[in-house]
Amino acid sequence: MEHRFHAEQWLPFPPALVFAFFANPENLPRIMPAWQQVRIEEAFFTAPPPRPAGVPVYPGIAAGVGTEMLLSARMLPYVPARAGWRARIEEFSWNEGFCDIQLSGPFRSWRHCHRLHEANSAEGAPGTAVRDEIRYEIPRWLPEFLVRGQLEKAFRYRHLRAAELLALAARGR
Repeated sequence: MEHRFHAEQWLPFPPALVFAFFANPENLPRIMPAWQQVRIEEAFFTAPPPRPAGVPVYPGIAAGVGTEMLLSARMLPYVPARAGWRARIEEFSWNEGFCDIQLSGPFRSWRHCHRLHEANSAEGAPGTAVRDEIRYEIPRWLPEFLVRGQLEKAFRYRHLRAAELLALAARGR
């Protein structure tokens, strides 16, 4: 059975900076809970399409369509065993979003789309709205409420950490 999860975040930074941050796979371990010890074990990068005119260039790489990565992470706190997760970028559109799918890993299926657009805060401050949309299937023996709870915790942490790291990037650090 397919399940859906979404999370939204507003960030006080321009879309080009926010997109560059999330499109750089090197940032993924930095926004995951530390206890998971996420590592990129292997990566095969495909260049993204050329940037449209006027799109600022930020330091780092961007993973284009066809990029594949093998990640490993601890799935449970205090348990040293690691699980592998192979993913591929399936869609990519500068400053709008990208989608990745699981090729192998802990889920029966997984598709995660990162969408963003320019948006003002409730107070009118300029920034970027980020929406993560995930469709997934889990093994039959695994209770869905546990997976949803872990996703909620992971995205709460991710939102805090992304805001911290983007603030540093905006200051040029």
